[in-house]
Amino acid sequence: MLTIERQEIILSLLREKDVVTVKEMCEVTNASESTIRRDLTELEKLQYIKRVHGGASLLKKKREEPTLLEKSTINQQEKSAIAQKAASFIEEGDSIYLDAGSSTIELIPFLKDKSVMVVTNGIPHVQLLIEYGIETYCISGKAKKGTAALVGTKAVEAIKEYRFDKCFLGINGIHPEQGLTTPDPEEASVKQAALSQSQSKYVLADPSKFGEVSFANVADLASVHIITTNGLSDEQQEMISKQTTLEVVPL
Repeated sequence: MLTIERQEIILSLLREKDVVTVKEMCEVTNASESTIRRDLTELEKLQYIKRVHGGASLLKKKREEPTLLEKSTINQQEKSAIAQKAASFIEEGDSIYLDAGSSTIELIPFLKDKSVMVVTNGIPHVQLLIEYGIETYCISGKAKKGTAALVGTKAVEAIKEYRFDKCFLGINGIHPEQGLTTPDPEEASVKQAALSQSQSKYVLADPSKFGEVSFANVADLASVHIITTNGLSDEQQEMISKQTTLEVVPL
């Protein structure tokens, strides 16, 4: 079988299922594991797929973005573990920027016993922060449908009025070559503003975000400290760790 034919079979399998294992690909194509891994490496370089532990999945569309409700129902255990680890970096008296998103909102319960001040662009975050008695500032901006994030020029201008000890961002894509990306350029600008105003910078991301590339660039990997859980391949860990600090939380 020609390489191009085998790779098209692999892509067809991935269109049918979210994740396909290397073993399944070997069985369907009658190819060796080493051959399939070479195919996956090539398809990943072409940005058709991303490698996951034991297999691969298709890359999401560059502008595709799940709603907050959709994101809040997946990888819940991973997000909670990541948030708990992120909270360990927060010190008494810190001023914090807390990004909108389903990963960052998980951090809020771990802030209840810390004397901190939080600035956020996450509309759902505000109510939860108030319930936990945390001093909170909500920036202005356009309310984004689906993710309930405040974005736009007003949001960027508002963030520039503050200085943060630490910021905690959510992200849609983490790639060793393409860096940190998100589907919406307006939201990317908000994240960039928060990074520029922060002394220490953290990205909270479950393993599903690794290998993904979205439409709008946010920053290079070297500019942030990434917190995730186990579930990355050895190759992914090695490639990311060469560029930045990668904190892997065991489950």
